[in-house]
Amino acid sequence: MDTKLLAVDYPVLNIFWTMLELFLWILWFFLLFKIISDIFRSHDLSGWGKAGWLILVIFLPLIGILVYLIARGQSMGMRDIEQAQQADAAVRAYIRDAAGTPAAGTPDGGGRSHVEDLARLADLRDRGAISDEEYQKAKDKLLV
Repeated sequence: MDTKLLAVDYPVLNIFWTMLELFLWILWFFLLFKIISDIFRSHDLSGWGKAGWLILVIFLPLIGILVYLIARGQSMGMRDIEQAQQADAAVRAYIRDAAGTPAAGTPDGGGRSHVEDLARLADLRDRGAISDEEYQKAKDKLLV
């Protein structure tokens, strides 16, 4: 095929419009799935409310998405923030549990970690308050 023929058949402006249409389709699908997940995640809607919004979004997609974003967009953002905070708290709790360090203010550790205890032991040993043998025994107790 001749390259001149291809350039004439599909000019640069058509490539731009095709890319714009593709972007808008992807954006629309992203919003559709985001809104459907938000409908099911919402605790302040009844079952009939969820069904109504779902029917509106599916059968009148463009109008339904715009109306949903106008009517419930702000609360949708709040639910996203709340879910992110819950996920962050869950990750922090998992890391704290996996690391074996108690949370600050808990009765089993008062918020001190093994690293802080080992640093205090090393400081006592360096000042000569405890011997190397006592340091090793205390260190073994901490790490068990």
